[in-house]
Amino acid sequence: MEDKMKIKEVIVVEGKSDTIAVQRAVKADTLETNGSEISESTLNQIELAQKRRGVIVFTDPDFPGERIRKIISERVPGCKHAFLPKKEGIAKSGKGLGIEHASCEAIRLALGKVKEEMEDPDEIIPWEDLIAAGLVGGSKAKQRRELLGEVLNIGYMNGKQLYKRLKMFQVSKEEFSQAMRRVLQEEK
Repeated sequence: MEDKMKIKEVIVVEGKSDTIAVQRAVKADTLETNGSEISESTLNQIELAQKRRGVIVFTDPDFPGERIRKIISERVPGCKHAFLPKKEGIAKSGKGLGIEHASCEAIRLALGKVKEEMEDPDEIIPWEDLIAAGLVGGSKAKQRRELLGEVLNIGYMNGKQLYKRLKMFQVSKEEFSQAMRRVLQEEK
């Protein structure tokens, strides 16, 4: 039997199926939000986990998953975030998207590339740079943001969320430029 990667932090997932998938891939404790209506009790547990061991938010790469991530980030500052690329979370049947459908390898890869939130971040990438790069407004903006999210390992997001995440994860101008070169190469 192979030795599983051990995660010190508590991993916040959406439900029981996600817990099963994560625990199949790594040794870790999880906390389940039980969907996008996170209770006050669950938020209190996440706050306690963050104080004692740290928290990794690992939600599905879809709208409800992003909503949960945002609620937790606003309530519990300083969390770490793991992002599963959409293509890794699609069910074999094609019906369903989420961590529960991802391979153990994809889960380990996502948890191995955790990003840490920075409190009171400085503005690094100006909004104008996002517009100039074709990431906001324009026929290829959504596709470019999706690719950029994969390259930087910060997940998919709309333009405003991209701006916030670049800031939150302190992505440097150099990192951003390198990632955009890759995005433009893959676009061809």
